[in-house]
Amino acid sequence: MSVLVLAEQREGAIHPTTYELLARGRMLADKLETPVNCAVIGCDPGEGGCSEIIYRGADAVYVVNEPASIDFRLPGAASRALQRVIELTAPEIVVAAATTTGRTIMPLVAARLRTGLTADCTGLDIDDKEKLLLQTRPAIGGNIMATIKTPSARPQMATVRPKSWRPLERDASRRGVVRKVSLQGYELGPEAGCERLIDVVKDTTQEVSVQDAEIVVTGGKGVKNRDGFKLVEELAAALGAGVGATRDVVDLGWASYPHQIGLSGKTVSPRLYIAVGVSGAVQHLAGMQTSETIVAINKDKDAQIFKVADFGIVGDLFDVVPDLIARLKAEKAGR
Repeated sequence: MSVLVLAEQREGAIHPTTYELLARGRMLADKLETPVNCAVIGCDPGEGGCSEIIYRGADAVYVVNEPASIDFRLPGAASRALQRVIELTAPEIVVAAATTTGRTIMPLVAARLRTGLTADCTGLDIDDKEKLLLQTRPAIGGNIMATIKTPSARPQMATVRPKSWRPLERDASRRGVVRKVSLQGYELGPEAGCERLIDVVKDTTQEVSVQDAEIVVTGGKGVKNRDGFKLVEELAAALGAGVGATRDVVDLGWASYPHQIGLSGKTVSPRLYIAVGVSGAVQHLAGMQTSETIVAINKDKDAQIFKVADFGIVGDLFDVVPDLIARLKAEKAGR
C-alpha cells in the first residue's frame, strides 16, 4: 500500500506544483502509515531533480522516460506510463494536479482501472475510522463543498487545484530510492497510433503567470469597463504583480482566460492579493482565499470580499487606485 503522486513538469523540469502535491501526499501517507511514491513521466530530472523530490516528501521516485520513440506529451502514452507505475506500486491513493496534464491523464487511467476520480479538489484527508480518502471539492456552482469517498474500487484517485496547499520545507536529510521504468514492450493500446502532436502554443498575454506571481492584482466587474480594467493593469505594473480577473471580466472580454481566477479558472496563493472592484462571489473566493494577505478595494462596505480580506478600503476604486499608483511611482522615483 502507498500514496502515489504524479509529478508536474514543464519542458523537462520539475514544476513547483509537484512539491505542493508531495506535501498533500505526505500528510495522507502519514495518516495511513504508508510510503509516498512519485511518478515522473516524460522527462529525466537527473540525480539532483530526483533528490529534490525526495527532500520534499517522497520515499521513492519512478522515472518513466523510455523508450525515446514515445512522445509522452500525448495523453495516450502518458496515461499508459502512469498506469504502468500504478501496476508496479499498487497504490491506495493517486493524486495529481488539476492542470492540463492531470485533467487529461487521470480520467483515462481511472476509466481503464474502473475506479473513481474526483476532479479539482480543494481538500484531501483520511477518514479516521474507515481509512478512506476524503475528497472535498466545490459543487453546485461553488455554493456548497461536497466530500466524496471511493469505498470499494482502487486506487482512490483525485486531482487537486494548484496553490491550494503549501509545500513542505526542504529536508536534505531525507533518503529515498530512484527507479527507472521502461515501457519497452508494454502494450500502449490502440489510441497510441492515433495521436499526433501538432503544435504547442504558449501563453503570451502575461509575463508572469498569476499562479506563479508573488503579488496578484485582480479586477472585478466593479471596474465598469475595459478602460477601468486598465487601472488594474497599471497598479499591477507599479507593483511588479500578476494581473488577475474574475469570470465576469473575462466573459465581458476585458481580460483573457489565462487571467481568470476562481472555480472555473486558476487557483492562486500569492503573498499579497489585491482585489479591485471584486464583489466576492463564492466561485471567486475558492480560487484566492489561501493568499497570505488579502486587500480589498470596493465602495460597497457590505461586499462579501471584505469577509475574507485582511485589509479593506471602502471607497470608489476610480479615486483609490489612481492615488495608489501615484504614490507607488513617487516612492520609486525617490529611491
